[in-house]
Amino acid sequence: MTDELLPPALRAEINAVLDDAGVHADRRLIMRMLQTAILLGEDRTDRLDLKIASAALSEMRDAFRLFAPFHGVPKVTVFGSARTAQDDPLYRQARDVAAALAAEGWMVVTGAGPGIMQAAAEGAGPERSLGVSIRLPFEEKANAVVNEQDHVVAMKYFFTRKLMLMKESRGFICLPGGFGTLDEMFELLTLQQTGKAEPMPIVLLDEPGGTFWRGLERFVQEDLSPTGVISPGDFDRVQITDSVAEATAVITGFWRNYDSLRWVGDELVLRLRAEPTAAEVAQLDERFRDMLSTGRIERTAPLPIEVSDGDVLDLPRLVLHLDQRTVGGLFRLIDAINQLGSAPGR
Repeated sequence: MTDELLPPALRAEINAVLDDAGVHADRRLIMRMLQTAILLGEDRTDRLDLKIASAALSEMRDAFRLFAPFHGVPKVTVFGSARTAQDDPLYRQARDVAAALAAEGWMVVTGAGPGIMQAAAEGAGPERSLGVSIRLPFEEKANAVVNEQDHVVAMKYFFTRKLMLMKESRGFICLPGGFGTLDEMFELLTLQQTGKAEPMPIVLLDEPGGTFWRGLERFVQEDLSPTGVISPGDFDRVQITDSVAEATAVITGFWRNYDSLRWVGDELVLRLRAEPTAAEVAQLDERFRDMLSTGRIERTAPLPIEVSDGDVLDLPRLVLHLDQRTVGGLFRLIDAINQLGSAPGR
């Protein structure tokens, strides 16, 4: 974020405009965006660059408005090829897993196109489908399922589309596809590995007996891991399966006990659905001590800043000082939390 300030008189005029528009919440952030726009003009920014910045902000607003009414509903994004035919076993897999998750109360987010995207939208049904389409000259318009409830937003840029396909979801299912699908899958893994996104369940779903994702797994194990370009176990964060039931269980099971996390300074707070016993916390601390920079894993009451924000105060918590170099392995700790005897459904 820029720290440059506009002249006081100009800032006063902008504040007056915001007053007239009735914009009061998060005023500082709105002011910063307007200030950045003016500074782009002062910088004599190239017209094409301005068009990119303007379109990206406009597209994000449209997408935020699409997702806003469903803020409290869990969502899963389904990725896969637009070229998959309706008689392909993969089409049925996408449709069936979307239907299973919709039955569990989830909404399904797709790229709104044909193939796997249409199959997932069909499985979830119009009321439980959201689409984020890309405007391409050689592809059809958004599929009829997401259009039926006007649950779709169109994007010009892949980077804004990818942001919205990932930002709102609490789980991801990837079916076999081409460059676009692989790009989206590797982007997910990169965000998880680097800690730039919160841990989420990722399922690589194949047709019954399919070998597409197992081939990728061999490449990772035989070519990437031995050369040191990734860490051993980096691919463990995904679940490869050809079972719709297993894929559904992985997505929903990730949230069995784990609820959310929050960084407070250098402390990581994990919010749980059930209070762990002292013995369980001690076992977690012993098992994952190598992930800590200092101290122990401990139970805690909501921290002061959480209390100030009213941030899910009814949930029990664990607090720890996580070594930032191990953030990519946080999914292992979450998996262990979900397996505790005190976890719901155990």
